[in-house]
Amino acid sequence: MKPEPSPAGRALEAAQAALAAEHAAAYGYGVIGARTTGARATEAREGYGSHLARRDALARTVRELGGAPRPSEAAYALPFEVRSPADAERLAAVIEDRVAGAYSDLVRAAEGPLRREAADALSAAAVRAARWRGVGVAFPGLTERA
Repeated sequence: MKPEPSPAGRALEAAQAALAAEHAAAYGYGVIGARTTGARATEAREGYGSHLARRDALARTVRELGGAPRPSEAAYALPFEVRSPADAERLAAVIEDRVAGAYSDLVRAAEGPLRREAADALSAAAVRAARWRGVGVAFPGLTERA
């Protein structure tokens, strides 16, 4: 039987997962930016910048927790083909839902300032998802996962 990780180990594991989600989000926003125009393109640039900033902060957090930050992949599989601005908007909402889920796990695993930062990141992702989708969800980050 595999022993349960320590609280610090759980926080590190959740921080690594959130970092991976941020890497994937940055990649996805590159695709979104290529398929949007006008105000939506501006939102895409802002989302991309937010995810890069959170990614960099999480890399520092992982190091502070004693880990080596996972590098980004060369490419990520998208959940569906993105051909139109509507597809790009749907992709942005999916990305933000996934990011919110990763931060939800970090909120549960972390304590103190890291928990607060994770809650802020979860909230920001939920707001971005609602903007892209046009409607919010009752419990962002807690949607059932397959």
